[in-house]
Formats: sequence, structure tokens, C-alpha cells
Amino acid sequence: MMFRRIATVVAVLASALVVPAPALAGVVGEAGWPDAITGVTADRYPEGVTWDPTRQAFLVGSIATGRIDVVDRAGRARVLVGQAPGVSTFGLHVDVRRNRLLVTYADIGNGERSSPATASIQSGVAIYNLRTGRLQRRVDLNTAALNPAGGRHGANDLAIDGAGNAYVTDPAGDAIYRITPAGRASVLVRDARLQSATIGMNGIVWDPAGYLLSVRYDSGTLYRISLRGGLTEVRLAQPLVGGDGLAFTKDRELIAVTNKLGAAGNEAVTVLRSTDGYRKADVITSKAWPFAGPTTMTLTPHGPYVLSGRIDVLLTGHSSSEFELHRVNY
Repeated sequence: MMFRRIATVVAVLASALVVPAPALAGVVGEAGWPDAITGVTADRYPEGVTWDPTRQAFLVGSIATGRIDVVDRAGRARVLVGQAPGVSTFGLHVDVRRNRLLVTYADIGNGERSSPATASIQSGVAIYNLRTGRLQRRVDLNTAALNPAGGRHGANDLAIDGAGNAYVTDPAGDAIYRITPAGRASVLVRDARLQSATIGMNGIVWDPAGYLLSVRYDSGTLYRISLRGGLTEVRLAQPLVGGDGLAFTKDRELIAVTNKLGAAGNEAVTVLRSTDGYRKADVITSKAWPFAGPTTMTLTPHGPYVLSGRIDVLLTGHSSSEFELHRVNY
């Protein structure tokens, strides 16, 4: 998920190559769920999306207001969390087993309440009661204990393991954080390879085999991260430049959404598979995405849906209250 607004890319990065193929097509009409969902929300520019099985609906965040909306199959949006946890919200994760909704928040300079006091400083995770939408806990991820060197920070995406621990990326920092179910935050891994002058570590997913996968946005490097903090680069035939949202399927295929919002990437959806526990991964398919500004995706019983929250419009200085969700067939 994109960390901050970048008007120009200073360094020209190698573009992720796309296997020639037609644009991804939607799964044809399943149980009334449409291939394309177009909606309007006053909480503009959703960057993150997750599926909520308890509501049979999507949950989306907002760069503009930081509020969290419920979106149904017709694209109708209603507010679930009206008291925003921060200036902007990004990654969302539903933890049905523990009746929790976890949301990352930060200030990347594009929110309505952005200020010098919070820009590139505010960084954390808010934890809500999934049923009621009431705030249970806020976990600050930019403290002196966690980030003794200071610098820019802003939480972006998160994944949850089977025990309820959350793992959070910070695209401006050099660390990935762990938050226990009790709300205690610590640094899982701190490494210079995670640091970027633009947008660093972005999407992150948990593999029940016992490790994490996370992508660095600017370089397209995919990392395998152990729960002891070991960091290993996954061998890829070509980098996932502009790598944003990741999703891990039940058959252990990794789906990556890439964009060119802040790097020299391609707008594409790429599916990878590994036979050695993601020490090396091969591309099954990589197809151009025909809808502007895709950021992430979520898996649903009705197929995977990719979010385009019109961040491309935001970055041009214009305004839009529209968003789109498109189902993919790979």
C-alpha cells in the first residue's frame, strides 16, 4: 500500500516486466456478485480494503478523513468508524476469531487534518470491536523505544498470525513491528535493506507455514521474514516494482498488486507460486490491470477484488469521491 505522496520519482527504477496477456477478466456472475462495484463515499481515497465475513461486505479506509466505511455489493458505503484513529487510514484486517478489526493509521500529508505536528510522525494501529465498531485500543508505533533514531514514520499494512499477533510495515522506516494480542509493540526486524528514500516496505502477508512475506515498493524486492526476525530476499525472475497489496490464497499462491503511483512500476496483478517455501518464486501469470491506481486486493468467497480508490486523481491535485472494486479471474 502506497506510503506517501510523491510528485516525481527522483531515481528511475527498473520497471516490472509483464507477461503479455489480455487484461484480467472478472468471474462471470456468481450468486449476484458483480464483476465491477462502483461506489461513492464522502470518506475519499480508500487505499486499503478487507473482506468482512460477518457482514458479507467490504471494509475500506480513507486517506482523506481516516474514517472506515462498510461497502456492500451495490457499492453503497456507510460509516462504521466515524471517529478516525488518525489523519489517514491504510491497511485493514478482520480477525473474526477475536472479534477484532485492526487498522493502520498515519499522516502522509494528504489528509484533511494533516499538520506539521503529525506529518510523517503519526504512526500506529487502532483495534476495534468488529461487531460494534468501538475503539478498544490504539498502539503507537512511533515511540522513542521503538524508533530511537527518529526519522520519518507511518504505519501502512499489516498481517495477523494464527495466535493473533499483528505484523506492521512502515514504508518510511527500516523496521517491521510486531503487536501482541495484549497490545504490546516491539520491533520484529530492523534492517538497512528495509529503508527507502521514497516508499519502502509495503504489503505484508502471513503464511500459516510460519513466516511472513513483504514487498518493498520502490525496488520490487520480495522478502521472507521469520518470526525470529530473519530477513531473506525471495529469488524472483523480475522484481515487483510498485508492489503494493499482497494476498495469500489457500493453495499458497501469492497475488501481488503493482502500480505506478510512486515508482516506475506497472499497473498489474501478478500471481506467483513457490515449491520451496518462498525462498524462490515463479510467476504463474502477470497481466496488465486496466483500471487506474490499483492499490490492494482482498479475497472473498465470491473471488478476489482489487481496489482502485482514485488516488491517481488525488496525486494530480484534483478531487474525486468515487472508488472501484473489480473482481479478477486468474
